Amino acid sequence: MNLKAKNIIKIGAAGISFFFALNCASHKPDAHRTLIWNDEFNGKGLPDSLKWNYDTGGSGFGNEEAQFYTKNRLENARMEKGNLIIEAKKENWENNKYTSARLLTKGKFAFQYGTIEVRAKLPKGRGTWPAIWMMSENMKKWPDDGELDIMEHVGYNQGFIHASVHTKKYNHIQGTQKTDTLFVKDASEKFHVYKADWTPEKIDVYIDDKKFFTYENKEKNNEAWPFDRPYFIIVNLAVGGMWGGQKGIDDSIFPQKYYIDYVRVYQNK
Repeated sequence: MNLKAKNIIKIGAAGISFFFALNCASHKPDAHRTLIWNDEFNGKGLPDSLKWNYDTGGSGFGNEEAQFYTKNRLENARMEKGNLIIEAKKENWENNKYTSARLLTKGKFAFQYGTIEVRAKLPKGRGTWPAIWMMSENMKKWPDDGELDIMEHVGYNQGFIHASVHTKKYNHIQGTQKTDTLFVKDASEKFHVYKADWTPEKIDVYIDDKKFFTYENKEKNNEAWPFDRPYFIIVNLAVGGMWGGQKGIDDSIFPQKYYIDYVRVYQNK
């Protein structure tokens, strides 16, 4: 898809695959990594303001999306029964026909190298576009400062989960984007764990411990590898847009809910 971080943690160091029988990874103690930041969403009401900020507005942030992202509005983002629920609704809001939410840890938490895991159940239907992704805490220019998309799903292509990186040299505008796809037949019916392992050498992306995308630091330069700086986390549910809306928006599907059970970040030992 630049407030200075109050808590920056620095940690040491294309085809389509089909995978039909995914099992959710359990949360077990691991001698090889340490939990350094997490949100289990066990409260009630608005998301924890000590951990999350909001992007607001109806401009689509360059993607020509149809929703207005609201702030501090329970109807669009709330904790409920141990989950964060981001809900897209069909309603008029400041010249937009839909509302939703985009939460991010920018200015509150960023990290460099480690493992991020997000257990989530995705919305369903043509026009939905949920994502889990990361950007540079001190972003000056996109895509030069990099973007890591851990999970994107467009509703008109149900079950196909995409992972990508965007850099100055490799991005979709130039037709050079590095990306891959995994089919998860029950992505909107069951929770799955979306994970990225990030080291100075490479980024690996998994769904339930099934690796399906790897981006390696082969060229050792900023144009190809800007992933040597702190990044913050973003979770959002867009409606329509240049990708999510390619085949229109099915208004009959709304409201749609995007469930996130937890977000966890680990330092690898």
